[in-house]
Amino acid sequence: MRQGFPIATRGMVVGLLGGSFDPAHEGHVLITREALKRMGLDQVWWLVTPGNPLKARQPAPLADRLARAREVMRDPRVKITALEEKLGTRVTYDTITRLKAIYPGVTFVWLMGADNLVQFHRWGRWRDILRSVAVGVLARPGSGVAARTSVAARAFRVHQVDRGENLRGRKPPVWAFVNLPMSDASSTAIRAKGGWKSGR
Repeated sequence: MRQGFPIATRGMVVGLLGGSFDPAHEGHVLITREALKRMGLDQVWWLVTPGNPLKARQPAPLADRLARAREVMRDPRVKITALEEKLGTRVTYDTITRLKAIYPGVTFVWLMGADNLVQFHRWGRWRDILRSVAVGVLARPGSGVAARTSVAARAFRVHQVDRGENLRGRKPPVWAFVNLPMSDASSTAIRAKGGWKSGR
């Protein structure tokens, strides 16, 4: 396996949670633990992105965000990675495609907060993402109704799993919306309170 890449073997199911993590906080930890518990995942990989093409303000340095993520998320099943930097990818579809090629026989599940589902249709090749991997959407404060009625949710309504959030063994397109105890922590609020250095 390439240096700096997590180890995963054929037959494993790995959740991918992408984001700026600027900074990582208890909300990220909560949805990760719930995804591991409910979705039949063997591991979750945090994909700490070099930058977010949908945001004008760029995040704090990658090394700082990785260090913070490793401080707040301490679970051997969770790998904190800079895979998008290593792969040279900037959009989710390309990242997923590359990982599937590098890890044959490993099943990937894309994880996201409900707030991301609201604007998921703005992501590059979002329909192809939903067709290539199962997607687990985890509730976030204030986003439930907007997420459930979003462009992506309506377009793929027929593929939503109504019962049994466990996505192991399910072939895409398939997605689940998972209600869970929620944390109102947010990276934006932490930055606003001066609890984290700003990006440029």
